[in-house]
Amino acid sequence: MEASFFLLFILSFYSCVHKISTTTDVITTNHSIIDGETIVSSGRTFEMGFFSPSDSSKRYIGIWYKQILPMQTVVWVANREKPLTNTSSVVLKVTKPGILALLNDRNETIWSTNTSRSVQNPVALLLDSGNLVVKDANDGNSKRFLWQSFNIPTDTLLPHMKLGENFQTGEEVYLSAWKNDSDPTPGEFTLHVDPTGYPQVLVKRGTSVLGSSGPWNGLRWSGDRAPPPNQSSIYEIQFGFNKEEVFWSYYFINSLVLPRMVLTNNGYLQGLMWVDQTKSWLHLSLPPNTCDTYSLCGAYGSCDIENSPVCGCLDKFVAKYPQQWKNGNWSKGCVRRKPIDCNKEHVFLKYSGIKLPDTKYSKYNKTMTLDRCRQVCSSNCSCTAYSSLDIRNGGKGCLFWFGELVDIKKMSGGQDIYIRMDSSELVSKAGSNGKKAKILAVSFSLLMAMILLGLVLLMYKRKKKKLKLKEEFELPLFQLSTITRATNNFSVNNKIGEGGFGPVYKGVLEEGQEIAVKRLSRTSMQGFDELKNEVIYIAKLQHRNLVRLLGCCIQGEEKMLIYEYMPNKSLDSHIFDETKSKLLDWPKRFNIINGIARGLLYLHQDSRLRIIHRDLKASNVLLDIEMNPKISDFGLARSVAGNDMGANTSHVVGTHGYMSPEYAVGGTFSVKSDVFSFGVLLLEIVSSKRNRAFVHHDHNLNLLGHAWKLYKEDRSLELIDDQLVDSCNFTQVLRSIQVGLLCVQQCPEDRPNVSSVVMMLGTGHGSLLPEAKEPGFFPEREVFDADTSSKNEVTISMLDPR
Repeated sequence: MEASFFLLFILSFYSCVHKISTTTDVITTNHSIIDGETIVSSGRTFEMGFFSPSDSSKRYIGIWYKQILPMQTVVWVANREKPLTNTSSVVLKVTKPGILALLNDRNETIWSTNTSRSVQNPVALLLDSGNLVVKDANDGNSKRFLWQSFNIPTDTLLPHMKLGENFQTGEEVYLSAWKNDSDPTPGEFTLHVDPTGYPQVLVKRGTSVLGSSGPWNGLRWSGDRAPPPNQSSIYEIQFGFNKEEVFWSYYFINSLVLPRMVLTNNGYLQGLMWVDQTKSWLHLSLPPNTCDTYSLCGAYGSCDIENSPVCGCLDKFVAKYPQQWKNGNWSKGCVRRKPIDCNKEHVFLKYSGIKLPDTKYSKYNKTMTLDRCRQVCSSNCSCTAYSSLDIRNGGKGCLFWFGELVDIKKMSGGQDIYIRMDSSELVSKAGSNGKKAKILAVSFSLLMAMILLGLVLLMYKRKKKKLKLKEEFELPLFQLSTITRATNNFSVNNKIGEGGFGPVYKGVLEEGQEIAVKRLSRTSMQGFDELKNEVIYIAKLQHRNLVRLLGCCIQGEEKMLIYEYMPNKSLDSHIFDETKSKLLDWPKRFNIINGIARGLLYLHQDSRLRIIHRDLKASNVLLDIEMNPKISDFGLARSVAGNDMGANTSHVVGTHGYMSPEYAVGGTFSVKSDVFSFGVLLLEIVSSKRNRAFVHHDHNLNLLGHAWKLYKEDRSLELIDDQLVDSCNFTQVLRSIQVGLLCVQQCPEDRPNVSSVVMMLGTGHGSLLPEAKEPGFFPEREVFDADTSSKNEVTISMLDPR
């Protein structure tokens, strides 16, 4: 399916006022809505009540345009997953402490909102913007809400509604299409502002990407075909991206007509305006075409709708599989005509007039000049290309791509990108003078080669081995002398930790960059295979919640990995320390939980390889300066091919207390064994207690068993670390505990996948979760002797699974 992203919209036609004003129709604790009644915005733009979609007898609570008759245009639905068949005994009312709820005659909740605050006089109002809000009637701040429908949209984006993600809370606001025209149940298609790499808008069908907007360039999304707004426009686009949030919205200067954007049930994003003369919606977004299909032409392929066939390779590139390409199968894309050798001279060629590639594997800098971009990208062999981050005022900042470039298309008003190429490609472009220069250069090189031949032969064997390692690992190799100086000769004062691999040291490179050096101990049970395993996997992974590997050092008996330095060390040093745990309030812990889940989702689903970590635990989660989590230690990780979800092994590795039953006992590992480890970790974060070291005076259960016991007795709040009481959102905490218990269920088939975990944690706090079943290993001390538990959680290996 195709997705149209040419969002904004040829909208010089229309606009809308956004004023938050007091409405005359409100829902208070003394008033409720029954079927047949409505509440209306003060400007009478919108109204709210019960409705049935066309060709359906089911009833829903929704918001629609009041003055558009006879057509009912619904822009928001409350109970879209819980339709009503009989509304005679159903009411919508506000209850203390500030919850809007749909209740039946037995006062049972069918649908409800959530709130983290309690107020004495809550009211619900429908604003002129179409935003349904719950607020404190005594609060004079007109923009302070307990809850708002704009934070949980359905399929419609209205002016001033923000799509994006709050990095502090982990909550994401995204569009979800109706299942069909008669069923508002969430369908297959969703639209997200994806912050992975550098933000872009994605249309997805389930987990598959169907369309991409390209990155934000300061004026618009790179792939928008409509011209960006200017000073004379009657609408404006807003985009924000910082450490707290990423968002995208739009609004209009005056109020002539009614606008909306809708994600249709076939995956298209449409911009529409109401034309009163014709009593119909006018479609303003440009129609989708074949080139809107995500990555249609594969890596380094460019789609041009004016050509036939539409796919072609970028200049200096050739089809990877020529016969498949001729037959119209372009999915495998193109490759460089001259392969890149990072040990030889290279250049960056400029390609103009294109939609910038997918930014999933990208990094950015907001201040660098374009020349500095080239220098930085040139110094890192894994950097494929760069471009200006912000094209306003001549351009500023850098956007860097790592790995293959996909989802490129030619377009009017497209941007420039500079792609790393072999230097010979630049010479061939220079014509006959370039050819002569090339001949002279080659002749000079041959002369120098003869002079230096003796030295080259002496160093050949050593250098060949070094280059082989570099090519295999695709990472910079650091000299031992460089690391020795950086760590003050591996001073004990620089030692910051130790694990199964060996000691870890803090270091500072000569240019001032702080690093963490993991040095293989000669007595370690792990060795070169684990080091190689970690490099192979983590070098190919790019995600904000995975630790970044800067390079390695292999010289003589020394084997080291060099990482970005994490000043707040590992998660276990905080949550299991009585003093440091006080610094982690609930919002910070919830952010850590969500960050780990997103990193795990990337490993299981979104990375080029499906990675099973096999050793997820508190000591393998590092915290950066802002306490954002980063999963580390991929020495035991395994990849599975294609759609495989797991495998078997006779060499069981991992850490007791985090290993799933089927893996520890039978040697079967899968994405669900990682989910089990995540569930254990989640419960440890909530309770500040180690699973294996947990002790309770009333029973001999481990932490999982204790959490399960409290859950069955409806006492889950007793699991919370006492230091969190003042800062926690109890609804959010209870939901997190239940998600943790769902993850540690005995049977792998019962556990959710990580995408479901992320959704359960990040959205829909009012939605019901499945009831958790008995966890695995909850009477753990009957399976593994409690005396064998290790408080430092060193990774273990069991060669003979039981």
